[in-house]
Amino acid sequence: MFRTGPRNLISDVAGLRVGNASDARLKSGVTTVLCDEPAVAGVQILGGAPGTRETDLLEPQNSVETIHAVVLSGGSAFGLDAASGVQAALRERGIGFEVGGFRVPIVPAAILFDLRNGGDKDWGRYPPYRDLGYESVQAAAVDFQLGTSGAGTGALTSGLKGGLGSASMLLDNGITIGALAAVNPTGSVTVGRTRHFWAAPFEIGDEFGGLGYPSPMPEDAKRILLKYRDKEHGRQMETGGNTTIAVIATDAVLTKAAAKRLAIAAHDGFVRAIWPTHTPADGDLVFALATGKSGLELSADAAVDLYAAAGATMARAISRGVFAATPADNDLFPVWSSRLG
Repeated sequence: MFRTGPRNLISDVAGLRVGNASDARLKSGVTTVLCDEPAVAGVQILGGAPGTRETDLLEPQNSVETIHAVVLSGGSAFGLDAASGVQAALRERGIGFEVGGFRVPIVPAAILFDLRNGGDKDWGRYPPYRDLGYESVQAAAVDFQLGTSGAGTGALTSGLKGGLGSASMLLDNGITIGALAAVNPTGSVTVGRTRHFWAAPFEIGDEFGGLGYPSPMPEDAKRILLKYRDKEHGRQMETGGNTTIAVIATDAVLTKAAAKRLAIAAHDGFVRAIWPTHTPADGDLVFALATGKSGLELSADAAVDLYAAAGATMARAISRGVFAATPADNDLFPVWSSRLG
């Protein structure tokens, strides 16, 4: 059951491409998932401090069945402008939901808080996220950079830099599932202050170090290690600078209700990879996309397998985002690769 797709990226799901746009001085960026054809979508929000756009229309009881793109952005509420840039790029291409002779691109979006991360946020009258959103569409491809890129450019976790992560899994029935996450939680993705990831049991090969769990478990494994309580680096951040936002996707044929269930199941990956998660200070959210490109519908047993794989694949994507982070000027926290022990 545990096999990656050829790229080990969410773009292994047929019909999806991903584009990143970043600003190193700003320490922030935007990641857009583009659907080659409109995809069935859902969403589940379990964090206590979300920032979103166009999420209500994804509920199963509402009218719009499919969407054209999903945006993950830094910038807190300012980052919601990124979806406007994505809409502009799609409109130029004639992509959108037809209403009365007009085409309206449907682009749900979510943001994470990366304002207080050492970047220069003195952007003047208007924030740069609309332009970054537009640029992310131009960059969309099946291959894209992980770590300090796109929406993960300025992400932080407890004690380490966060980042943009992705992973995929091929199921025995021929269905592909993929995950994408901008990892910026208040909690920790590693066991205590070790290099070992909480998601270790789900790792395929050595995609995030191949270290497994530490043995014996360190004394601080049970400590609640939070970003804003970090004293290891002589800093104590204020609460509120958090949130992991993500996309889970499949090429299976799903209804809107089943897509929402997929988003719910993918949150299990947050629990497997981050401790603690879904706190009042996080805006944790998962979008779900179903392209239907495999043509395969799910039996009851196949649905259980898909939802289980959603959690495992999301946990791997979260870990890969932190694993792939790279150092930059004015970083507040070190990268995973610099941690010893």
